[in-house]
Amino acid sequence: MATKTLTEANFQSTIAEGMVLVDFWAAWCGPCRMFGPIFEAASDKHPDITFAKLDTEANQQLAGSLGIMSIPTLMVFRDGILLYNEAGALPAPALEQLIQQLRDIDMDEVRAEIAKQEAAQ
Repeated sequence: MATKTLTEANFQSTIAEGMVLVDFWAAWCGPCRMFGPIFEAASDKHPDITFAKLDTEANQQLAGSLGIMSIPTLMVFRDGILLYNEAGALPAPALEQLIQQLRDIDMDEVRAEIAKQEAAQ
């Protein structure tokens, strides 16, 4: 499955449903170019997951609003909820392990915890 290109216009609608892995990158970034083929290969192995790339140079305001300080950065959302946010290129086995861990998360528990935290505020 090909990766989806994200922009400010389609970011929120893309992350709203299902599992979405977002690779924040730039063309001049060496580690980004190394991680790109790993990310693409994972997208082929997991057609049920949305793999998306956001060019931080073309979308500086959005990248800034999301707190992107270093690239590559990988964010993973499930049903619009941010579950993972780390800078650095992952090797393929680590990316596969992360995907499995994220698949195993009970989203009902996550939503209940968020509701509990919001109620306490």
